[in-house]
Amino acid sequence: MFQLEKTIVSEEILEEEFVCNLNACRGACCVKGEGGAPLEKEETKILEEIYPKIKQLLRKEGVQAIEKQGAWVKNDFSELETTLVNGAECAYVIFDKNNIAKCGIEEAYNKGLVEFKKPISCHLYPIRIKQYSSFAAINYHKWDICNDACELGKKLKVPIYKFVKEALIRKFGKSWYDQLESIRLR
Repeated sequence: MFQLEKTIVSEEILEEEFVCNLNACRGACCVKGEGGAPLEKEETKILEEIYPKIKQLLRKEGVQAIEKQGAWVKNDFSELETTLVNGAECAYVIFDKNNIAKCGIEEAYNKGLVEFKKPISCHLYPIRIKQYSSFAAINYHKWDICNDACELGKKLKVPIYKFVKEALIRKFGKSWYDQLESIRLR
């Protein structure tokens, strides 16, 4: 691990390779797991604001879950996350014609309906960020459903930090990302 500004970064994001392979995993990260996608506090307000604009794109099960539980929820540890349908898939998930899970929020963004692409935790995946009082820890989250993404990343020679470049810049800024790249090049 190394320090970069107010972050502690796992070297794995520089060394490990990763490229999502939706044809193989079928978007499993949106439908499996123990909870919804982690949310930042300001994202809860955004989800409440954009829900009426994206509702038309969501599945009826997702709409029902959101209208019953809210646009976001707190888990048992009081952490903020996206709402789930019956404790399973994200309420914002939609499925394409090939039955691949996609983000309904991102679909609305791509159609110009909203300016919010998707929660930063989803955009950054497979990176997970744990915020502490004076710094953020940036780690690689290994999950067996992403084995195909690791294989594709190795084949294409794309390190994690490059795969999630846009999201890292969105979260930490271009200067931070440029510093990260310069560390990688040493």
